[in-house]
Amino acid sequence: MKVKGKKASKHKVLILGASGFLGSAIYKELCSYFRTFGTYNTSNKALEKNNHFFQYNIEEDDIYEILDIVKPTIIISSLRGDFSKQVLLHQHLTEYVFHHKIKIIFISSANVFDAYTKYPSYEYDKTYSNSIYGHFKIKIENMLLRLPKKQVTILRLPMVFGAQSPRVQEIIHFIKTKEPIEVFPNLIMNVTTDSKVTQQIHYIINRNKYGVFHLGSSDLVHHDDFLEEIISSLELKNKPIYKRVFTTNNDRYLAVLPKFNKLPKHLQISSLDILSELKF
Repeated sequence: MKVKGKKASKHKVLILGASGFLGSAIYKELCSYFRTFGTYNTSNKALEKNNHFFQYNIEEDDIYEILDIVKPTIIISSLRGDFSKQVLLHQHLTEYVFHHKIKIIFISSANVFDAYTKYPSYEYDKTYSNSIYGHFKIKIENMLLRLPKKQVTILRLPMVFGAQSPRVQEIIHFIKTKEPIEVFPNLIMNVTTDSKVTQQIHYIINRNKYGVFHLGSSDLVHHDDFLEEIISSLELKNKPIYKRVFTTNNDRYLAVLPKFNKLPKHLQISSLDILSELKF
């Protein structure tokens, strides 16, 4: 059993994008167990005083300076920002990971499969996307998959919810300002929360897992039904206004299900678990 506050692990973890929604959740989960460092972009007085955080602007700064200071054994890439700059950064990270024989965990997306609409996707299905975002994630995935396999972990996430998630905060804002919320009645997806993803990452690091993981809920939901359930749990005064968007006449899937790299039962999640976690 691990005692909170003990850092017995030899790992040094560097989280790129540690001030974002998911990155900060990962930092909070790991920092009591590993020597954990992170990057942030926009000026933040609290983080400036924290010597485990480094200001990093993907447009201007050299990642090698931070890598030389931290000397990480694990890099977790949870960055947002300009796609072409991110591709260049990951070229540099790939070289660094290879030469220093360390590990990289890349936060990818269900969108690497968004051109497949007729069924859910599994870990070793061929990636295929119609979106710029999906193409960008595929490009980085392919780059990393050329590394020795034990050095790479790719985590494909569906929509991530959480009380402080941008998605939930946007929904609250739209309801308060009486703006329409877009729902996609024909979209079948799976979902997750920031708290579950961070627990799963912690397990993957502890057990030295590698390869491709699909970290979505074990069940599938319709986008419109799930959002309506979330909104009813918010119990806000204003009634929501829905804008139903039909991109196709048929149901389409955007779901990442595990078949080969399944995590233990306590690390799996269902859509009902998510709704109960989001009860306000």
